[in-house]
Amino acid sequence: MPIYYPDILEQTTAPRTFSYGDKDVMLYALGIGMGRDPMDARELDFTYEKNLKVVPTAATVLAAAGGRQGRTPPQVPDGKRLSEINFLMVVHGEQKVELHQPLPVSGTFTAESRTIGAYDKGKDKGAVIVNETVWRDEAGEKVATLTGSTFARGDGGFGGPSDGAPEPHPIPERAPDLSVDFETRPDQALLYRLNGDRNPLHSDPDVARRAGFPRPILHGLCTYGITCRAVLQAIADYDPNRILSHQARFSAPVFPGDTITVDLWRDGPVISFEARVKERGATVIKNGKTVLRA
Repeated sequence: MPIYYPDILEQTTAPRTFSYGDKDVMLYALGIGMGRDPMDARELDFTYEKNLKVVPTAATVLAAAGGRQGRTPPQVPDGKRLSEINFLMVVHGEQKVELHQPLPVSGTFTAESRTIGAYDKGKDKGAVIVNETVWRDEAGEKVATLTGSTFARGDGGFGGPSDGAPEPHPIPERAPDLSVDFETRPDQALLYRLNGDRNPLHSDPDVARRAGFPRPILHGLCTYGITCRAVLQAIADYDPNRILSHQARFSAPVFPGDTITVDLWRDGPVISFEARVKERGATVIKNGKTVLRA
C-alpha cells in the first residue's frame, strides 16, 4: 500500500499494555556490554538485582520484554486511508528517548503510537516517516516518549512536503572533551536479539550476505545503547536518573567484534556525541545529544 498524505498524520495504534521485570532490565544491560568485569560494582548495579538500576535507553526494547514480537496494526479514523510502507526497504534513521520520570525496575505500562511527520524526498529518493510512542503508567502518568524516524527507501513520491523534518543536532567544531572505547563481543548481536528484535540480519550469515554484508551486523539500537552507556560512565557517574533524554542518528553499521569509540562534548547540561569504528574509519552514530537533568 502507498503512503497517503495527509491521512498518515492521523494514523495511530490502539493502546497496548505490557509489563517487564528485573530479568528484562538486566538482559538489556548485558546486551549493550555492561557487566564484562563482574568485579566492577558500578556496572554490577545494572546487571544484578541487589541494587538494580535501569539504563535509560532500555525503553527502546522493554515493551518487547520476553521476546514478544510483531507490530501493533495501525489504524485511521473513518474516511481516512491507511498508509503502509515497504518494510523490506526501510532503515532506522534516528532515535530519541525522553524520560518524564526514571524508569522503574519493573512495572506495567500502556503504550500508544502515532505518526507525527511524513517527508517526501522524491520518487527515487524515498521518504522519512516520524513516529512517536508514549508510555503511561497504571496511574495514567507519562513515563517515556520515544520518537523515531524511518527512512523508507521505496516510498518516495507520495506528494508530501519535502522540507520541515527536524534538524539534526549540531556537533561542536572543537576537539572532543573526552573519548571512551568499548569493545563489542563477536557474539553480542546473538545476545542483544533476545531483547526482542530477532531480525535474522543480526544472526544469520546467509541473510546478511543477501543484504550485502559480509556477516551479520549489530543492531543499531544496541550501538545507540552503547552511546548511552558512554554518557553514564564518563559523565553521569553511572546515575541513570541524571539522563533526561538521549537521541542520535544512525549512519553506518557496526559488526560484532568492532571496537566503538564514543567522542563526547560537554556544554552545561547538553552532551553532544558521535561514535566511530577506528579500524574501518567509519562513523556509525552522528548528531548525538544527551540532556542531563538540572
